[in-house]
Amino acid sequence: MLLAFIILYLLVTLFIGWWASRRVKTTQDFVIAGRQLPLFIAACALFATWFGSETIMGASTEFVDNGLLGVMEDPFGAALCLFLIGAFFARPLYRMNILTFNDFFRLRFSRRAELITAIIMVPSYFGWIAAQIVAMAFILNSITGIPFLAGIAACTLIVLFYTYIGGMWAVSITDFVQTIMILLGLLMLAFQVGEQAGGFQKVIASAPEGHFRILPDGDWISVLEYFAAWITIGLGSIPQQDVFQRVMGARSAKTAVQASYLAGIMYLTIGAIPLFIGLCGTILYPELQAEDVQNMIPNLVLRHGSLFLQIMFFGALLSAILSTTSGAILAPATVIGENIIKPMYKHVSDKQLLAIMRWAVIGVAVSSAVMAGLKKNIYELVGQSSALSLVSLFIPLVAGLYWKKASDTGLLLSVVLGMAVWLPCEIIGTEIPPLLLGLSASIIGMIAGTFIRPDKSYAQFLINKEEAAV
Repeated sequence: MLLAFIILYLLVTLFIGWWASRRVKTTQDFVIAGRQLPLFIAACALFATWFGSETIMGASTEFVDNGLLGVMEDPFGAALCLFLIGAFFARPLYRMNILTFNDFFRLRFSRRAELITAIIMVPSYFGWIAAQIVAMAFILNSITGIPFLAGIAACTLIVLFYTYIGGMWAVSITDFVQTIMILLGLLMLAFQVGEQAGGFQKVIASAPEGHFRILPDGDWISVLEYFAAWITIGLGSIPQQDVFQRVMGARSAKTAVQASYLAGIMYLTIGAIPLFIGLCGTILYPELQAEDVQNMIPNLVLRHGSLFLQIMFFGALLSAILSTTSGAILAPATVIGENIIKPMYKHVSDKQLLAIMRWAVIGVAVSSAVMAGLKKNIYELVGQSSALSLVSLFIPLVAGLYWKKASDTGLLLSVVLGMAVWLPCEIIGTEIPPLLLGLSASIIGMIAGTFIRPDKSYAQFLINKEEAAV
C-alpha cells in the first residue's frame, strides 16, 4: 500500500511538471520562469533549494549528538544565506536582467572571467546531485525493496522528465506543492511523537545539559571552526546558480528581496521541526540510536507510524529531495548553454539555445546518476562540492558588486589563490579550517591583483549593465 501511494505521488509530480511546461516558450521561461513568480511561490522555491535529506535526517542526527552547535551549518547557515541574499544581492542582480551568475562576471569583468567561473561552477554540482539521487534510491530501497541501482535509474528519470520539459517553471510549481507536503508531513510526525514523549516542555527538559548552547568554547580553534560552520553555506551558497535562478524568477526586484527573507524564516522554522523529532526519538526509542542514528527518524516512522503517517512523512522526504535535485540539475545545464556553448557561436537563436540547455539537462542528470551508482556514500559526494564556491567565487562576486576598483586580474588571482590554498589544505588537513585559509587567500588575491594590474572594467560594466537591462 505504501509503495502504491509513493508511485501515485511521483506520478502527480510528473503531471505537475508537464502542466508547468506549457508556460515554457523562451530560454528566460526555462531558466528563470519568465521572471513571473509571485511572492509565496518564489519563497517556496528558495526554501526548497537545500532543504533535502541532509536537513531532515542529517541535521537531526547532528543535533541529537552535538546539540545546536552541531547544526550551525544547516539549518542556521542556510537561513543566514537567504537573509544575506535578500539584503545585499537580490536587488542589484535582479536589475541587470541576466540569466546566470557568470553573465554578471562577463558584464563586470570580461569574457575570460565568465568562462573561468563557468568551468568552476559546472562540475561543483555533480557530487551534490549524485548525493541527492543516492538518498532517494536508499529511501525507495528501504520502504519498497527496489534494488539500489534501479532506484537510481527511477529517481533520475523522474527528476529529469519534469526538469527537461518545464525548466524553472516546473521546478518552482513542484517546489510549491512539495513545500506543503514537507510542512504537513513533518508537523504530523512532530505532533504525534511529541505527544507520546510527554509534550514539548518535557522533551526540551530531557535534553542533556548544554544541548542548546549556541556559542563555542573559548579556545580560538573552536571559534574558527564555529565561524567556518556558519559561512560554509551562509556565504558559500550565495554565488551558486541554483539559488540565483530562484531569486531571478520573482516577478520584481522587491518580490525577490521579500521572497529571500520569507524563505529564510521558513528555513529556520521548518528546519527546526526535524531537530525536535530527533530529540523525541531519543526518548521514545533509545534502541534506534544503537542501530543507525542517521536513519532514526525513517525507522521511527516505519516501525511505529500509521500508514497515513508513513505516506505523509516519506512523501515529505521525497518531496524535499526532489526539490533540491531538480534545481541542482537545471543550474549547471543553464551555465553550460548560456556561458560555455552560446559564446562559441555568434548566431545562436533563442530556440536553439533552449534546445542546447535541455540537452545539457540530460547530460548533467546522466553524469550525476553514473557518479551516484559508483559511489554510494552521501557525505563523501556532498563533501566533493561543499566549499568550492566560497573559496573561488564569493569574493569576486562581492568585490564586483561593491568595490569599483576590482579588476579582471584581481578576479583571476582571487579564484586561483583561493583554490590553490584550500584544496591542498583540505587534502592534508590543517588545524585552522581549510575553508578559512582558502577564503583568506581569495581576499588577498583580489586585492593584490587589483593593485598590481588595475583596469577600467567598472566603467565598462556600467555601460554593459545599461545595455543588458534594455
